[in-house]
Amino acid sequence: MEYSDLLKDIQVPEDDGGCNHLANLILPEISLPNQDGNDLRLNRTDTFRIILYFFPMTGRPDRSLPIDWNLIPGAKGCTSQTCSFRDKYDEIISLNSVPIGVSTQSIEDLKEMTTRLSVPFDILSDADLKLKNLLNLPTFSIKEKIYIKRLTLVIEKNLIKKVFYPIFPPENHINELIEWLKTN
Repeated sequence: MEYSDLLKDIQVPEDDGGCNHLANLILPEISLPNQDGNDLRLNRTDTFRIILYFFPMTGRPDRSLPIDWNLIPGAKGCTSQTCSFRDKYDEIISLNSVPIGVSTQSIEDLKEMTTRLSVPFDILSDADLKLKNLLNLPTFSIKEKIYIKRLTLVIEKNLIKKVFYPIFPPENHINELIEWLKTN
């Protein structure tokens, strides 16, 4: 099955203003566990940009999606988005940037996904909602489970330089991001 087939009938998210406060914010001191359970510090003064892209959840072949998942605007398309970052990884690196994904999924789920999809970069778990709460990120919930809405932050020396939100369609966002990186 092609990833584009997964995106049929995708619901378009609207800009609810949930990220208006993020531009030019300093990233707080925080570390989150990656797919291997190792903490990765996000507030850094490295010379490269961090591309922090948030996605609600990537499904697993051995589990059903939450009920009505595909009817929630902005929920569907996480796998295709992550695959687009994977496929453009070398180009992102060549632009002095490092992609890092973030989801509220468990480390176990992220490990399964990164292995299955051959993702060459870190995907972090914000299952405890630490980063979500520190940055007051937009969310939605299903049966008490909180999911971060799809957004991307370009961070340079701890400063959020660019916010992409809402993101639609998710598989094409990578092109918009790369174009921005080339011109800024």
